[in-house]
Amino acid sequence: MTVAIEMGSTQGGQPATLDLEELLATRLLVQGNSGSGKSHLLRRLIEQSARWVQQAVVDPEGDFVTLAESYGHVVVDAAAHTEAALQQVAARVRQHRVSVVLNLENLETERQMRHAAAFLGGLFDVERDYWFPMLVVVDEAQLFAPAAAGEVSDEARKASLGAMTNLMCRGRKRGLAGIIATQRLAKLAKNVAAEASNFLMGRTFLDIDMARAADLLGMERRQAEMFRDLARGHFVALGPALARRPLAIRIGDVETNGRAGNARLLPLPETQPGDARDLILKAGAFEPARAPLVRPTAADTAQLLAELAAARPQPSPGQALVEAALSAPPPPPRPVPPKVELDVVLREVLSDEGALFRSVAQIYQDFLVRCRSHGLNGRTLDMAAFRRRLAVARAGLADQPVSDDPEWARAENLAEAMGEDIEPVFLLLARAALDQAACPSNAAIARARGSHSARRALAVLEHMESRGLIATTTDAWGARIIQIPSLGWQTAPGNPDAGEDGDIVAS
Repeated sequence: MTVAIEMGSTQGGQPATLDLEELLATRLLVQGNSGSGKSHLLRRLIEQSARWVQQAVVDPEGDFVTLAESYGHVVVDAAAHTEAALQQVAARVRQHRVSVVLNLENLETERQMRHAAAFLGGLFDVERDYWFPMLVVVDEAQLFAPAAAGEVSDEARKASLGAMTNLMCRGRKRGLAGIIATQRLAKLAKNVAAEASNFLMGRTFLDIDMARAADLLGMERRQAEMFRDLARGHFVALGPALARRPLAIRIGDVETNGRAGNARLLPLPETQPGDARDLILKAGAFEPARAPLVRPTAADTAQLLAELAAARPQPSPGQALVEAALSAPPPPPRPVPPKVELDVVLREVLSDEGALFRSVAQIYQDFLVRCRSHGLNGRTLDMAAFRRRLAVARAGLADQPVSDDPEWARAENLAEAMGEDIEPVFLLLARAALDQAACPSNAAIARARGSHSARRALAVLEHMESRGLIATTTDAWGARIIQIPSLGWQTAPGNPDAGEDGDIVAS
Protein backbone atom coordinates (compact mmCIF):
# COMPACT_ATOMS: atom_id res chain seq x y z
CA MET A 1 0.00 0.00 0.00
CA THR A 2 1.35 3.39 -1.01
CA VAL A 3 0.55 6.29 1.34
CA ALA A 4 1.24 9.79 0.01
CA ILE A 5 0.90 12.57 2.59
CA GLU A 6 0.57 16.18 1.49
CA MET A 7 3.38 18.41 2.75
CA GLY A 8 2.25 21.58 0.97
CA SER A 9 2.24 22.91 -2.55
CA THR A 10 4.68 23.57 -5.38
CA GLN A 11 5.25 26.92 -7.07
CA GLY A 12 2.70 25.92 -9.70
CA GLY A 13 0.04 25.29 -7.06
CA GLN A 14 0.19 21.50 -7.36
CA PRO A 15 0.16 19.37 -4.16
CA ALA A 16 3.63 18.47 -2.91
CA THR A 17 3.39 14.91 -1.61
CA LEU A 18 5.70 12.64 0.33
CA ASP A 19 5.68 8.85 -0.12
CA LEU A 20 5.53 7.58 3.46
CA GLU A 21 6.57 3.99 2.69
CA GLU A 22 9.57 5.21 0.68
CA LEU A 23 10.50 7.55 3.55
CA LEU A 24 10.62 4.60 5.96
CA ALA A 25 13.33 3.04 3.79
CA THR A 26 15.36 6.13 2.86
CA ARG A 27 15.28 8.61 5.81
CA LEU A 28 15.09 12.44 5.68
CA LEU A 29 17.40 15.37 6.42
CA VAL A 30 16.01 18.89 6.97
CA GLN A 31 18.31 21.92 7.06
CA GLY A 32 17.58 25.59 7.57
CA ASN A 33 18.73 28.51 9.67
CA SER A 34 16.81 29.52 12.78
CA GLY A 35 13.44 30.94 11.71
CA SER A 36 13.36 29.17 8.35
CA GLY A 37 10.42 26.96 9.35
CA LYS A 38 12.07 23.63 10.24
CA SER A 39 9.88 22.99 13.28
CA HIS A 40 6.80 23.93 11.26
CA LEU A 41 7.84 21.43 8.58
CA LEU A 42 8.40 18.66 11.14
CA ARG A 43 5.04 19.40 12.76
CA ARG A 44 3.30 19.20 9.38
CA LEU A 45 4.99 15.87 8.65
CA ILE A 46 4.13 14.45 12.08
CA GLU A 47 0.50 15.57 11.89
CA GLN A 48 -0.07 14.25 8.38
CA SER A 49 1.50 10.84 9.11
CA ALA A 50 0.25 10.36 12.70
CA ARG A 51 -2.59 8.00 11.77
CA TRP A 52 -0.44 5.90 9.44
CA VAL A 53 2.74 5.17 11.41
CA GLN A 54 4.07 5.11 14.98
CA GLN A 55 6.20 8.12 15.90
CA ALA A 56 8.86 9.09 18.44
CA VAL A 57 9.95 12.73 18.67
CA VAL A 58 13.20 13.72 20.41
CA ASP A 59 12.39 17.28 21.46
CA PRO A 60 15.20 19.29 23.09
CA GLU A 61 13.07 22.47 23.49
CA GLY A 62 9.71 21.02 24.53
CA ASP A 63 8.10 22.48 21.40
CA PHE A 64 6.23 19.32 20.30
CA VAL A 65 4.49 18.39 23.56
CA THR A 66 1.31 20.05 22.24
CA LEU A 67 0.89 17.07 19.87
CA ALA A 68 -0.43 15.10 22.84
CA GLU A 69 -3.73 16.99 22.97
CA SER A 70 -4.78 16.39 19.36
CA TYR A 71 -2.91 13.26 18.29
CA GLY A 72 -2.53 11.24 21.48
CA HIS A 73 1.25 11.30 21.78
CA VAL A 74 2.49 10.39 25.25
CA VAL A 75 4.86 13.04 26.61
CA VAL A 76 7.85 11.52 28.45
CA ASP A 77 9.62 14.03 30.69
CA ALA A 78 13.25 12.94 30.47
CA ALA A 79 14.18 14.87 33.62
CA ALA A 80 11.95 12.57 35.69
CA HIS A 81 13.67 9.36 34.54
CA THR A 82 17.12 7.84 34.75
CA GLU A 83 18.94 6.67 31.64
CA ALA A 84 18.21 3.04 32.49
CA ALA A 85 14.52 3.83 32.98
CA LEU A 86 14.38 5.60 29.61
CA GLN A 87 15.77 2.48 27.92
CA GLN A 88 12.95 0.45 29.42
CA VAL A 89 10.38 3.08 28.44
CA ALA A 90 11.67 3.00 24.85
CA ALA A 91 11.38 -0.80 24.77
CA ARG A 92 7.75 -0.59 25.94
CA VAL A 93 7.05 2.11 23.36
CA ARG A 94 7.99 -0.31 20.59
CA GLN A 95 6.24 -3.28 22.17
CA HIS A 96 2.91 -1.45 22.57
CA ARG A 97 3.26 0.78 19.46
CA VAL A 98 2.62 4.04 21.28
CA SER A 99 3.67 7.38 19.76
CA VAL A 100 5.72 9.50 22.18
CA VAL A 101 7.44 12.85 22.57
CA LEU A 102 10.68 12.73 24.60
CA ASN A 103 10.75 16.16 26.29
CA LEU A 104 14.34 17.17 27.12
CA GLU A 105 13.78 20.87 27.84
CA ASN A 106 14.46 20.65 31.59
CA LEU A 107 17.95 19.17 31.16
CA GLU A 108 21.26 20.81 30.43
CA THR A 109 23.06 19.89 27.20
CA GLU A 110 25.19 16.98 28.42
CA ARG A 111 22.27 15.27 30.18
CA GLN A 112 20.13 15.84 27.08
CA MET A 113 22.72 13.92 25.06
CA ARG A 114 22.94 11.09 27.58
CA HIS A 115 19.18 10.70 27.98
CA ALA A 116 18.55 10.89 24.23
CA ALA A 117 21.24 8.24 23.65
CA ALA A 118 19.63 5.96 26.24
CA PHE A 119 16.16 6.40 24.71
CA LEU A 120 17.38 5.82 21.13
CA GLY A 121 19.37 2.82 22.34
CA GLY A 122 16.21 1.37 23.87
CA LEU A 123 14.35 1.78 20.57
CA PHE A 124 17.24 0.17 18.72
CA ASP A 125 17.89 -2.77 21.07
CA VAL A 126 14.32 -4.11 21.22
CA GLU A 127 13.73 -7.74 20.24
CA ARG A 128 13.10 -8.62 16.60
CA ASP A 129 9.41 -9.39 17.29
CA TYR A 130 8.80 -5.67 17.89
CA TRP A 131 10.54 -4.21 14.86
CA PHE A 132 7.43 -2.35 13.73
CA PRO A 133 7.77 0.70 11.41
CA MET A 134 8.43 3.91 13.32
CA LEU A 135 9.36 7.49 12.42
CA VAL A 136 12.03 8.83 14.78
CA VAL A 137 12.08 12.64 14.52
CA VAL A 138 15.13 14.38 16.04
CA ASP A 139 14.96 18.18 16.16
CA GLU A 140 18.22 20.15 16.51
CA ALA A 141 20.16 17.03 15.53
CA GLN A 142 23.49 18.88 15.69
CA LEU A 143 23.17 18.72 19.50
CA PHE A 144 23.11 14.91 19.48
CA ALA A 145 25.46 14.24 16.54
CA PRO A 146 28.01 17.08 16.65
CA ALA A 147 30.67 17.25 13.98
CA ALA A 148 33.33 18.22 16.53
CA ALA A 149 33.92 17.92 20.25
CA GLY A 150 32.44 20.71 22.34
CA GLU A 151 32.10 21.59 26.00
CA VAL A 152 30.40 18.30 26.92
CA SER A 153 32.35 15.27 28.09
CA ASP A 154 33.81 12.95 25.50
CA GLU A 155 31.84 10.02 26.93
CA ALA A 156 28.48 11.79 26.50
CA ARG A 157 29.36 12.88 22.97
CA LYS A 158 30.39 9.36 21.95
CA ALA A 159 27.24 7.81 23.42
CA SER A 160 24.95 10.29 21.70
CA LEU A 161 26.81 10.16 18.39
CA GLY A 162 26.82 6.36 18.47
CA ALA A 163 23.06 6.25 19.05
CA MET A 164 22.42 8.69 16.19
CA THR A 165 24.74 6.70 13.92
CA ASN A 166 22.87 3.50 14.74
CA LEU A 167 19.55 5.23 14.01
CA MET A 168 20.62 6.51 10.59
CA CYS A 169 22.94 3.68 9.50
CA ARG A 170 21.35 0.52 10.89
CA GLY A 171 17.89 1.59 11.98
CA ARG A 172 16.15 0.72 8.71
CA LYS A 173 16.40 -3.05 9.28
CA ARG A 174 14.83 -2.54 12.70
CA GLY A 175 11.95 -0.50 11.29
CA LEU A 176 13.36 2.86 12.45
CA ALA A 177 13.27 5.75 9.95
CA GLY A 178 15.37 8.70 11.08
CA ILE A 179 14.13 12.23 10.34
CA ILE A 180 16.73 14.74 11.49
CA ALA A 181 16.63 18.54 11.38
CA THR A 182 19.62 20.83 11.84
CA GLN A 183 20.38 24.52 11.61
CA ARG A 184 23.71 23.97 9.86
CA LEU A 185 25.05 20.98 7.96
CA ALA A 186 28.58 21.97 8.99
CA LYS A 187 27.69 21.31 12.65
CA LEU A 188 26.25 17.84 11.94
CA ALA A 189 28.45 14.72 11.87
CA LYS A 190 29.01 13.70 8.25
CA ASN A 191 28.46 9.97 8.77
CA VAL A 192 24.99 10.76 10.19
CA ALA A 193 23.99 13.24 7.48
CA ALA A 194 25.31 11.01 4.68
CA GLU A 195 22.80 8.24 5.41
CA ALA A 196 19.77 10.34 4.44
CA SER A 197 18.48 9.97 0.88
CA ASN A 198 15.74 12.64 1.09
CA PHE A 199 16.45 16.31 1.65
CA LEU A 200 14.44 19.44 2.42
CA MET A 201 16.73 22.47 2.34
CA GLY A 202 15.48 25.79 3.70
CA ARG A 203 16.86 29.29 4.02
CA THR A 204 20.56 29.54 4.85
CA PHE A 205 23.10 32.34 4.52
CA LEU A 206 26.63 31.06 5.08
CA ASP A 207 28.54 30.20 1.90
CA ILE A 208 29.76 26.82 3.19
CA ASP A 209 26.22 25.72 4.11
CA MET A 210 24.79 26.90 0.78
CA ALA A 211 27.52 25.04 -1.10
CA ARG A 212 26.91 21.81 0.84
CA ALA A 213 23.14 22.10 0.33
CA ALA A 214 23.65 22.57 -3.41
CA ASP A 215 25.99 19.56 -3.54
CA LEU A 216 23.50 17.34 -1.73
CA LEU A 217 20.74 18.37 -4.13
CA GLY A 218 22.95 17.87 -7.20
CA MET A 219 22.76 21.56 -8.12
CA GLU A 220 25.51 23.72 -9.61
CA ARG A 221 27.44 25.97 -7.27
CA ARG A 222 26.14 29.10 -9.00
CA GLN A 223 22.61 28.04 -8.06
CA ALA A 224 23.47 27.92 -4.36
CA GLU A 225 22.62 31.62 -3.93
CA MET A 226 18.92 30.73 -4.16
CA PHE A 227 18.97 29.41 -0.59
CA ARG A 228 19.44 32.98 0.68
CA ASP A 229 16.22 34.06 -1.02
CA LEU A 230 13.92 31.34 0.32
CA ALA A 231 11.05 32.67 2.43
CA ARG A 232 10.04 31.20 5.78
CA GLY A 233 8.33 27.85 5.25
CA HIS A 234 9.76 27.41 1.72
CA PHE A 235 12.11 24.49 1.06
CA VAL A 236 13.81 22.77 -1.86
CA ALA A 237 12.98 19.04 -1.88
CA LEU A 238 14.85 16.11 -3.40
CA GLY A 239 14.80 12.36 -2.86
CA PRO A 240 12.98 9.16 -3.78
CA ALA A 241 10.18 9.94 -1.32
CA LEU A 242 9.80 13.56 -2.51
CA ALA A 243 10.96 14.36 -6.04
CA ARG A 244 13.49 13.03 -8.53
CA ARG A 245 14.67 16.56 -9.35
CA PRO A 246 15.08 19.57 -7.01
CA LEU A 247 11.59 20.92 -6.39
CA ALA A 248 10.68 24.16 -4.57
CA ILE A 249 7.74 23.66 -2.21
CA ARG A 250 5.83 25.67 0.36
CA ILE A 251 4.94 23.81 3.55
CA GLY A 252 1.22 23.76 4.34
CA ASP A 253 -0.58 24.83 7.52
CA VAL A 254 -0.55 22.85 10.77
CA GLU A 255 -3.33 22.13 13.25
CA THR A 256 -1.34 22.39 16.47
CA ASN A 257 0.88 25.19 17.73
CA GLY A 258 4.26 24.98 19.38
CA ARG A 259 5.28 26.59 22.65
CA ALA A 260 8.14 28.56 21.13
CA GLY A 261 8.22 32.30 21.62
CA ASN A 262 6.32 34.53 19.22
CA ALA A 263 8.65 36.58 17.03
CA ARG A 264 5.96 39.14 16.11
CA LEU A 265 6.14 42.67 17.47
CA LEU A 266 3.83 43.49 20.36
CA PRO A 267 3.25 47.08 21.57
CA LEU A 268 4.50 47.86 25.07
CA PRO A 269 1.90 48.56 27.76
CA GLU A 270 1.25 52.24 28.43
CA THR A 271 2.70 52.67 31.94
CA GLN A 272 3.81 55.88 33.63
CA PRO A 273 7.52 55.92 34.53
CA GLY A 274 6.73 56.17 38.24
CA ASP A 275 4.32 53.24 38.13
CA ALA A 276 6.82 51.15 36.14
CA ARG A 277 9.44 51.83 38.81
CA ASP A 278 7.11 50.64 41.55
CA LEU A 279 6.21 47.49 39.53
CA ILE A 280 9.77 46.24 39.44
CA LEU A 281 11.20 47.56 42.72
CA LYS A 282 8.28 46.86 45.11
CA ALA A 283 6.80 43.49 46.02
CA GLY A 284 3.35 42.73 44.68
CA ALA A 285 0.31 41.95 46.81
CA PHE A 286 0.52 38.20 46.21
CA GLU A 287 4.27 37.91 45.85
CA PRO A 288 5.83 35.79 48.63
CA ALA A 289 8.37 37.62 50.73
CA ARG A 290 11.91 36.35 50.52
CA ALA A 291 13.93 35.84 53.69
CA PRO A 292 16.89 38.24 53.95
CA LEU A 293 20.26 36.75 53.17
CA VAL A 294 22.32 36.59 56.35
CA ARG A 295 25.98 35.70 55.98
CA PRO A 296 27.35 33.98 59.12
CA THR A 297 30.51 35.36 60.64
CA ALA A 298 33.48 33.28 61.78
CA ALA A 299 32.33 33.62 65.40
CA ASP A 300 28.84 32.37 64.54
CA THR A 301 30.26 29.34 62.74
CA ALA A 302 32.55 28.44 65.64
CA GLN A 303 29.69 28.78 68.14
CA LEU A 304 27.41 26.58 66.00
CA LEU A 305 30.05 23.84 65.73
CA ALA A 306 30.61 23.94 69.49
CA GLU A 307 26.86 23.61 70.15
CA LEU A 308 26.60 20.63 67.80
CA ALA A 309 29.55 18.91 69.45
CA ALA A 310 28.12 19.49 72.94
CA ALA A 311 24.67 18.23 71.99
CA ARG A 312 25.94 14.99 70.44
CA PRO A 313 25.41 12.06 72.83
CA GLN A 314 28.42 9.94 73.68
CA PRO A 315 28.09 6.49 72.08
CA SER A 316 28.28 3.31 74.12
CA PRO A 317 31.30 1.03 73.57
CA GLY A 318 29.27 -1.36 71.43
CA GLN A 319 27.77 1.49 69.41
CA ALA A 320 31.22 2.99 68.93
CA LEU A 321 32.45 -0.27 67.41
CA VAL A 322 29.45 -0.37 65.08
CA GLU A 323 29.96 3.25 63.99
CA ALA A 324 33.65 2.61 63.39
CA ALA A 325 32.81 -0.40 61.24
CA LEU A 326 30.24 1.56 59.27
CA SER A 327 32.57 4.54 58.75
CA ALA A 328 35.48 2.38 57.62
CA PRO A 329 35.97 2.32 53.86
CA PRO A 330 34.60 -0.86 52.30
CA PRO A 331 37.18 -3.38 51.11
CA PRO A 332 37.88 -3.11 47.40
CA PRO A 333 35.85 -5.64 45.41
CA ARG A 334 37.80 -8.45 43.89
CA PRO A 335 37.99 -7.85 40.18
CA VAL A 336 36.31 -10.56 38.17
CA PRO A 337 37.29 -9.84 34.59
CA PRO A 338 34.53 -11.06 32.25
CA LYS A 339 37.13 -11.96 29.64
CA VAL A 340 35.47 -15.09 28.36
CA GLU A 341 32.03 -13.51 28.09
CA LEU A 342 33.31 -10.38 26.37
CA ASP A 343 35.31 -12.45 23.91
CA VAL A 344 32.18 -14.41 23.04
CA VAL A 345 30.29 -11.17 22.34
CA LEU A 346 33.20 -9.80 20.33
CA ARG A 347 33.28 -12.92 18.16
CA GLU A 348 29.52 -12.58 17.69
CA VAL A 349 29.95 -8.97 16.50
CA LEU A 350 32.80 -9.82 14.14
CA SER A 351 30.92 -12.80 12.71
CA ASP A 352 28.49 -10.43 10.95
CA GLU A 353 29.11 -10.10 7.24
CA GLY A 354 31.30 -7.09 6.53
CA ALA A 355 31.85 -6.28 10.24
CA LEU A 356 35.63 -6.06 9.89
CA PHE A 357 35.29 -3.45 7.16
CA ARG A 358 33.37 -0.94 9.29
CA SER A 359 34.95 1.84 11.34
CA VAL A 360 36.27 1.09 14.83
CA ALA A 361 33.69 3.40 16.42
CA GLN A 362 30.77 1.63 14.72
CA ILE A 363 32.05 -1.84 15.69
CA TYR A 364 32.61 -0.70 19.28
CA GLN A 365 29.09 0.74 19.50
CA ASP A 366 27.65 -2.53 18.18
CA PHE A 367 29.77 -4.40 20.75
CA LEU A 368 28.37 -2.26 23.62
CA VAL A 369 24.80 -2.78 22.40
CA ARG A 370 25.18 -6.55 22.29
CA CYS A 371 26.88 -6.58 25.68
CA ARG A 372 23.81 -4.87 27.15
CA SER A 373 21.56 -7.50 25.59
CA HIS A 374 23.69 -10.21 27.29
CA GLY A 375 23.65 -8.39 30.64
CA LEU A 376 27.34 -7.48 30.48
CA ASN A 377 29.12 -4.18 31.01
CA GLY A 378 30.98 -3.79 27.74
CA ARG A 379 32.78 -0.65 28.94
CA THR A 380 35.06 -2.79 31.10
CA LEU A 381 36.82 -3.26 27.79
CA ASP A 382 37.84 0.32 27.01
CA MET A 383 38.41 1.66 23.52
CA ALA A 384 42.19 1.16 23.64
CA ALA A 385 41.88 -2.52 24.62
CA PHE A 386 39.09 -2.96 22.07
CA ARG A 387 41.30 -1.55 19.30
CA ARG A 388 44.01 -4.09 20.17
CA ARG A 389 41.60 -7.02 20.02
CA LEU A 390 40.12 -5.73 16.79
CA ALA A 391 43.61 -5.45 15.31
CA VAL A 392 44.26 -9.09 16.21
CA ALA A 393 40.94 -10.10 14.62
CA ARG A 394 41.61 -8.13 11.43
CA ALA A 395 45.01 -9.75 11.20
CA GLY A 396 43.25 -13.14 11.27
CA LEU A 397 44.96 -14.18 14.51
CA ALA A 398 41.92 -14.31 16.83
CA ASP A 399 41.47 -18.07 16.48
CA GLN A 400 45.18 -18.93 16.54
CA PRO A 401 46.85 -20.10 19.74
CA VAL A 402 48.88 -17.49 21.58
CA SER A 403 52.57 -17.99 20.94
CA ASP A 404 54.81 -18.64 23.95
CA ASP A 405 57.76 -17.21 22.08
CA PRO A 406 58.97 -14.07 23.92
CA GLU A 407 59.88 -12.64 20.53
CA TRP A 408 56.17 -12.58 19.62
CA ALA A 409 55.47 -10.47 22.72
CA ARG A 410 58.10 -8.04 21.43
CA ALA A 411 56.30 -7.96 18.06
CA GLU A 412 52.99 -7.17 19.79
CA ASN A 413 54.60 -4.32 21.74
CA LEU A 414 56.03 -2.86 18.54
CA ALA A 415 52.67 -3.14 16.77
CA GLU A 416 50.81 -1.43 19.64
CA ALA A 417 52.94 1.69 19.24
CA MET A 418 52.25 2.01 15.50
CA GLY A 419 48.67 3.24 15.51
CA GLU A 420 45.38 1.61 14.57
CA ASP A 421 45.92 1.86 10.79
CA ILE A 422 49.21 -0.06 10.74
CA GLU A 423 48.92 -2.34 13.80
CA PRO A 424 46.80 -5.15 12.25
CA VAL A 425 48.92 -5.20 9.08
CA PHE A 426 52.15 -5.39 11.08
CA LEU A 427 50.74 -8.24 13.22
CA LEU A 428 49.72 -10.12 10.06
CA LEU A 429 53.19 -9.78 8.53
CA ALA A 430 54.98 -10.53 11.82
CA ARG A 431 53.02 -13.73 12.40
CA ALA A 432 53.70 -14.92 8.88
CA ALA A 433 57.40 -14.17 9.36
CA LEU A 434 57.50 -15.89 12.78
CA ASP A 435 55.88 -19.02 11.33
CA GLN A 436 58.04 -18.75 8.18
CA ALA A 437 54.79 -18.84 6.20
CA ALA A 438 54.20 -17.37 2.75
CA CYS A 439 54.05 -13.60 2.51
CA PRO A 440 50.39 -12.49 2.85
CA SER A 441 48.65 -11.45 -0.37
CA ASN A 442 47.35 -7.96 -1.15
CA ALA A 443 43.82 -9.20 -0.43
CA ALA A 444 44.81 -10.43 3.05
CA ILE A 445 46.64 -7.17 3.79
CA ALA A 446 43.64 -5.12 2.60
CA ARG A 447 41.38 -7.16 4.89
CA ALA A 448 43.64 -6.42 7.84
CA ARG A 449 43.47 -2.77 6.85
CA GLY A 450 39.64 -2.96 6.92
CA SER A 451 39.26 -2.60 3.17
CA HIS A 452 38.59 -4.58 0.01
CA SER A 453 40.99 -2.48 -2.08
CA ALA A 454 44.33 -3.95 -3.17
CA ARG A 455 45.53 -0.40 -3.81
CA ARG A 456 45.13 0.42 -0.15
CA ALA A 457 47.14 -2.68 0.71
CA LEU A 458 49.99 -1.50 -1.53
CA ALA A 459 49.70 2.02 -0.11
CA VAL A 460 50.04 0.84 3.50
CA LEU A 461 53.03 -1.34 2.56
CA GLU A 462 54.71 1.65 0.89
CA HIS A 463 54.02 3.76 3.98
CA MET A 464 55.46 1.14 6.31
CA GLU A 465 58.52 0.74 4.09
CA SER A 466 59.08 4.50 4.03
CA ARG A 467 59.14 4.45 7.83
CA GLY A 468 61.65 1.61 7.88
CA LEU A 469 59.23 -0.84 9.49
CA ILE A 470 59.52 -3.39 6.67
CA ALA A 471 61.61 -4.07 3.58
CA THR A 472 60.07 -5.65 0.49
CA THR A 473 61.93 -7.80 -2.05
CA THR A 474 60.92 -10.05 -4.93
CA ASP A 475 62.43 -13.42 -5.87
CA ALA A 476 63.18 -14.66 -9.38
CA TRP A 477 59.62 -15.98 -9.84
CA GLY A 478 57.94 -12.70 -8.87
CA ALA A 479 56.93 -13.84 -5.38
CA ARG A 480 57.07 -11.20 -2.64
CA ILE A 481 59.21 -11.46 0.48
CA ILE A 482 58.81 -9.02 3.38
CA GLN A 483 61.54 -8.50 5.96
CA ILE A 484 61.00 -6.95 9.42
CA PRO A 485 64.35 -5.36 10.37
CA SER A 486 63.39 -4.54 13.96
CA LEU A 487 62.74 -8.24 14.65
CA GLY A 488 65.18 -9.81 12.22
CA TRP A 489 62.42 -11.91 10.64
CA GLN A 490 61.25 -12.40 7.09
CA THR A 491 58.38 -14.19 5.41
CA ALA A 492 58.61 -16.99 2.90
CA PRO A 493 57.94 -16.02 -0.74
CA GLY A 494 54.23 -15.45 -1.45
CA ASN A 495 52.07 -14.50 -4.42
CA PRO A 496 50.80 -10.92 -3.89
CA ASP A 497 47.84 -11.53 -6.23
CA ALA A 498 46.46 -14.51 -4.29
CA GLY A 499 43.16 -14.26 -2.43
CA GLU A 500 42.75 -14.08 1.33
CA ASP A 501 42.85 -17.88 1.55
CA GLY A 502 45.83 -18.26 -0.80
CA ASP A 503 43.89 -19.04 -3.98
CA ILE A 504 44.94 -17.19 -7.12
CA VAL A 505 42.67 -14.27 -7.97
CA ALA A 506 42.04 -13.84 -11.69
CA SER A 507 42.96 -10.42 -12.94
